[in-house]
Amino acid sequence: MQSVCIFCGSNTGREALYAEATRALVQALAAAGIRIVYGGGNIGLMGVVGQAALDAGAHVIGVTPRKLLEREVVHTGLSELHVVDSMHERKVMMAEMSDAFIALPGGMGTLDEIFEMLTLNQLGMQRKACGFYNVAGFFDSLCDFLDHAVAERFIRAEHRDMIMVADDPVSMITRLRQWKMPEVSKWMDHKPA
Repeated sequence: MQSVCIFCGSNTGREALYAEATRALVQALAAAGIRIVYGGGNIGLMGVVGQAALDAGAHVIGVTPRKLLEREVVHTGLSELHVVDSMHERKVMMAEMSDAFIALPGGMGTLDEIFEMLTLNQLGMQRKACGFYNVAGFFDSLCDFLDHAVAERFIRAEHRDMIMVADDPVSMITRLRQWKMPEVSKWMDHKPA
């Protein structure tokens, strides 16, 4: 695992602990010699990721749509900054540059990004570890929903188990490194001819 993509909020959240936990994760990734890829923002938890990575001496790559650069919410002092035309291009580039993905607390964009990566795994279009960094139980309700979707036969248990969940940086990195892709079809009701 050479590079990890971090998906996270462009807001810092209600509690200071979200930024503190973000810094701790970034410092652990940097200490492990792992390159960091993220959305390139200079605000919210994204801004914390960029600055913490630079402060820790990590190689940090930002990928941003041109419209966000024009709104001046992009960190321009990163190791690398790639400017693309759309949010879709951003996700494609981030996926190509990364060996694994971690979702930190965030909103709709964060969920969109991590679930696209999980879906690509589920469909067998990529084989890359995905984790939820569960700061202060932030993802507990989402994990409960995923368990419900398994119980209702919309997600296979093996695919639910693809998602590494940890509340400390060392466990998160260890679990991502140990991850194995489940070898089961997404479709439960499909009977091949």
